[in-house]
Amino acid sequence: MTFLIALTLFVLAIFLGVELISKVPPTLHTPLMSGSNAISGITLIGALVAAGADHSLLTTILGFGAVVLATINVVGGFLVTHRMLGMFGSNRKRQS
Repeated sequence: MTFLIALTLFVLAIFLGVELISKVPPTLHTPLMSGSNAISGITLIGALVAAGADHSLLTTILGFGAVVLATINVVGGFLVTHRMLGMFGSNRKRQS
């Protein structure tokens, strides 16, 4: 029964994530991505807890996958934010 609940939550999270991201217009994607780093940080903490909970091998594997994906999301968000902020800097800063 625990496996079924965990699998259901996992599938619902995937579905919700795909639906939310697909509805974002391209002009808002970069500011939204940079603003969602805090949420991704919370996701990373939850993934670490899930990976280290030691309930079963499946939860450890799914937790590890969640840690990897959340880390990629956080790092990508910071890189995009850094590049976006660099585009708004003065010309003198860009040339050096």
